[in-house]
Amino acid sequence: MKKWSFSSEHLIPLSFLGAILIGTLLLLLPISSAPGNTTDFLTALFTATTSVCVTGLVVVDTYSHWSVFGQVIILVLAQIGGLGIITVASLFMLVTRKKFSMGQRIMLTDALNLNERSGVLKILVRIIRGTLIVELLGAFFYSITFIPLLGCKKGIWAAVFNSVSAFCNAGMDVVGPTSMGVFNSNSLVLFTTMTLIILGGLGYVVWFDLSSGIVKGVKNRYSPKLIWKRLSEHTKLVISITVILIAIGTISFFVFEYNNPGTIGNMPLYEKYLNSLFESVTLRTAGFSSFSQKSMTDISCIIAYILMFIGGSPVGTAGGIKTVTFFLATLNILSYINNDDKNLVFNRKVSYELMRKATVIVAVSTFTVVMFTLLLMATDKSLGVTDALFEIVSASATVGLSRDVTTTLNVAGRIIVIISMYLGRIGPISMAIFFAKRKTRNNSVQYIEGNFYVG
Repeated sequence: MKKWSFSSEHLIPLSFLGAILIGTLLLLLPISSAPGNTTDFLTALFTATTSVCVTGLVVVDTYSHWSVFGQVIILVLAQIGGLGIITVASLFMLVTRKKFSMGQRIMLTDALNLNERSGVLKILVRIIRGTLIVELLGAFFYSITFIPLLGCKKGIWAAVFNSVSAFCNAGMDVVGPTSMGVFNSNSLVLFTTMTLIILGGLGYVVWFDLSSGIVKGVKNRYSPKLIWKRLSEHTKLVISITVILIAIGTISFFVFEYNNPGTIGNMPLYEKYLNSLFESVTLRTAGFSSFSQKSMTDISCIIAYILMFIGGSPVGTAGGIKTVTFFLATLNILSYINNDDKNLVFNRKVSYELMRKATVIVAVSTFTVVMFTLLLMATDKSLGVTDALFEIVSASATVGLSRDVTTTLNVAGRIIVIISMYLGRIGPISMAIFFAKRKTRNNSVQYIEGNFYVG
């Protein structure tokens, strides 16, 4: 390995691929399957991919097909996938007191998608510490419901599994076949899940900025308005977009599913609000469901496509193209339409190159989704565009929700979804690193400008 030189844009995808292959081999072991169950290679590969890519789409029930050993493997893969393989490897280096070379620091900076290398090891420690604290708190609140329902041992295990899965936006659970459906009237379980999803999806940079801002504000007796004003422009943008998207999703699902008996139509008013809010949050790459996605109206599916495609925020556990990417791509379009080159966000200028990069990521991601949707429909003639598009957007945005399609996929369909999940997990990261490191070509040859017509 010392003879080979790997750059970040090569090593990060390879590290995810390596984790998937190791996970596949472990899940193929007889001890990984529950008594009476056998696991073929494609099922093991699909499960390992959905775990490492923290997607949540499954072809077999996690709670019944896998043994406790198999579930532990799945949970470890999800935790590694959520934090990132390079991050976990760096943690082991810290624990074993290994020295970090400059190349390794650069690699870690790229893996965390940070702009600066200074203090990257301190950030790593804060990320791991914060992750453990949040997941332990989530497990505690889950256990209040799960222990009385499932017994002590199984209840604690289900609480830990669900907490890690929710925070890493993996969307898998070991409670039962209906995901959160059995808890659609349980405020504690749903709010615990939503809190973990949102915290994982906000991104670590926002965590640290927000927590330090609040602590400093309380210490100096700042007003809430002043605390908000002193936050970084990135934090304010992420929080603003997150709140707006959750609010839009909640209102939309409440309105369009209000009388739908297959979703929230038969629920009391408070539960309609609660489950509409949960659906809006979980579509941001989490994958838990409190009602059947198959029964949603067509307009709700379109809203779901948009929310899943956008996903969470940068430097976190969520997938999708990311909130800031979507915003900057939209800003680029509006800037061109209005012929405005200011491009200010919270009184801070956004570079043209950054907006251009965001637009390219959106365009490439859109093209990928369309192509894989067509491939999935071509391999399974029974799939309509609504179900096929839902499945591919869910896979490529690492969401994990399905309109009861995943378990019915044929071999070709499963392979297409596996590739979609993998590309969805490493795609935005790799593209961001590639564009960040790309060198500008200097061409001495000058060409006459051509005359082309657009529109």
